[in-house]
Amino acid sequence: MKNKEFDFYEEVKNWSFDEFQIESEDLTLWDLYEELAKVATKDSKVLDLGTGGGEKVLKSFPECAEILGTDYSPAMIETANENLKKSGRKNIAFKVMDNLNIDVANDYFDVVVARNTVTDPKQIYKALKKGGYLLIRGVDKDDCHALKMMFGRGQGYKDAKPISIVDYENVINAGFKDVELIPIHEREYFKNRELFKVFLQKVPIIDDFSEMESNENYEKTEIDDETLDKYIKENTYDGKIRLLRRYYGIVARKK
Repeated sequence: MKNKEFDFYEEVKNWSFDEFQIESEDLTLWDLYEELAKVATKDSKVLDLGTGGGEKVLKSFPECAEILGTDYSPAMIETANENLKKSGRKNIAFKVMDNLNIDVANDYFDVVVARNTVTDPKQIYKALKKGGYLLIRGVDKDDCHALKMMFGRGQGYKDAKPISIVDYENVINAGFKDVELIPIHEREYFKNRELFKVFLQKVPIIDDFSEMESNENYEKTEIDDETLDKYIKENTYDGKIRLLRRYYGIVARKK
């Protein structure tokens, strides 16, 4: 991760998606945490890459022998450890680590989870035991596409190849078997303009983050209110602002 991206995530450390009061409607019958529950047991050792503030680990991961959550941002890991103290959960630890320089023992984990984060499947392959699983959930190129079209920019908007296909090919080339790629479609609804705008200010949906190239020259851009209001006018249903989300899931196994 480059310095600009690092600065971005250091800056947004003290928030949770819960504050946006988002109402989600699943259009695809695939859930990362249900998949995790299928393959993890009470004896499993699980590695969560890009753990952020640890909220998903603490709320949605099953009880296991060991769970390690990692993030490149020290500020995020500080937040995760604070959340861990409040949770009362056991057998969970958090540490600072670069996903592209995985610092764990080889053949150690039963499951590796990566959510909305950069990965190196070859390094993940080494970290997994034989028979271990890799579960990925990411944001795809066409996520919030109507919004990006209106602003003329956005995360992955100018990338020639969808990151879902890049990840899928990299997982296969790393040696994984039984690799599945699942398109995930969701609708998200926001109660009002204020929550929606703050969400866009904190999540790089309409910022020119590239999934394929260096973001060294990335700069956070201001939101044009006129364009924002145009989107809201055209995408409000029953008094709520709608975003069409496009994610992807990958399930793979080390044979």
